[in-house]
Amino acid sequence: MRVCVIGTGYVGLVTGVCLAHIGHHVICVDNNEEKVKLMKSGQSPIYEPGLSELMQACSKAGSLEFTSDLAGGVAHGEILFIAVGTPALPNGESDTRYVEAVARGIGTHLNGGYKVIVNKSTVPIGSGDWVRMIVLDGVADHTTSDSRVEFDVVSNPEFLREGSAIYDTFNPDRIVLGSNSDRAIAMMKELYAPIVERQPAEDNSLPPVPVVVTDLSSAEMVKYASNSFLATKISFINEIANICDRVGADVTQVAKGIGLDTRIGGKFLQAGIGWGGSCFPKDVSALIHTADDYGFDAQLLKAAVSVNERQRLIAVEKLQQELKILKGKTVGLLGLTFKPDTDDMRDAPALILIENLNRLGAKVKAYDPIISSSGMSHGLSGVQVEGDPDRLADGCDALVLVTDWEQFQTLDYGKMAKLMHNAVLIDGRNFLDPKVLEGAGFRYVGIGR
Repeated sequence: MRVCVIGTGYVGLVTGVCLAHIGHHVICVDNNEEKVKLMKSGQSPIYEPGLSELMQACSKAGSLEFTSDLAGGVAHGEILFIAVGTPALPNGESDTRYVEAVARGIGTHLNGGYKVIVNKSTVPIGSGDWVRMIVLDGVADHTTSDSRVEFDVVSNPEFLREGSAIYDTFNPDRIVLGSNSDRAIAMMKELYAPIVERQPAEDNSLPPVPVVVTDLSSAEMVKYASNSFLATKISFINEIANICDRVGADVTQVAKGIGLDTRIGGKFLQAGIGWGGSCFPKDVSALIHTADDYGFDAQLLKAAVSVNERQRLIAVEKLQQELKILKGKTVGLLGLTFKPDTDDMRDAPALILIENLNRLGAKVKAYDPIISSSGMSHGLSGVQVEGDPDRLADGCDALVLVTDWEQFQTLDYGKMAKLMHNAVLIDGRNFLDPKVLEGAGFRYVGIGR
């Protein structure tokens, strides 16, 4: 099928590359000329394991193209994905100006032939009908009649995890399609058929991927409800961890015990210093804002946010317990990104740590496998970024593990402890083995254990 993906941020680029890989002819459109040149050269503008290689292979095969020509992309695509950002406004509402601009642009360039317009961006509930209205406004801008224009809008929310987005695209838990058009749904099912009807692996027969077909508003709600539930689950286990700290229990054992209950499950029960990133904070806030718009006080969701904000300061409290006065002390952060296997620092807990440690007069150093090598500095004022873990440890009074990068499991902690003034490690993700750290000479402090 012919596909146009408008917006080459995280979701748009991964979606476009993966659809090209399964046999569709995809044109990705972005209004940033420099970014388009970069992608045409085979380089990915974002860090995601395996993405650059897959992108280069699809481009070489001719199934993937990049352009800044929206008109050409719209003319090419039978299916048009809107995949631009919807960042949170200060009041928690989603900023939909980019979606509006793309929808109007699509309408301006529609010139015959049936199209399916897909909301892949995370948009407020009710946006499907709004996008249709904006597209028609765009049509009206360049023609006196919309009789030749035929299209339907579909909501197709994404559930990608940064760091494993390619795997998630090819092996989704479900595909959600929201529309009141049987024709549009049929085309979307054809688009995803190679994924839905995946060939079973040799050692593990995989069932077909469930396809959830529903109305537009319900599909939009699925996205918000999913992320809000996961964020609430993390806040819940963090509450339990704080109680464990006070009664002498080990939250890792508690999480294992409750996670074996099939009604609960073990995922997203890792206590730590809270959630961040581009999705959870934005989506929970947007759902709270939607509830407020309709006269409902979403108290549980507000509590999940409140717990998360407080949890980000737990590491600072533990540093104060260990070092007492932080003014004049040097603290090293192991990891900066909000999660491993990504270069994304949007709403990362590390940024709150840096802000508060600076406020308390501490010197802050940091090492991150991606950030240290990339030279990125956005939001990192007041922190000295080191090029390796040993240089991070040198002269520190304490370390805080902020991001659970797999390579942090195998660092030479014995050597690092000897380089420090005071060998204290706050494990903000309960990721490391306390016995290993204590054997290396550290005073190990976990979260709720």
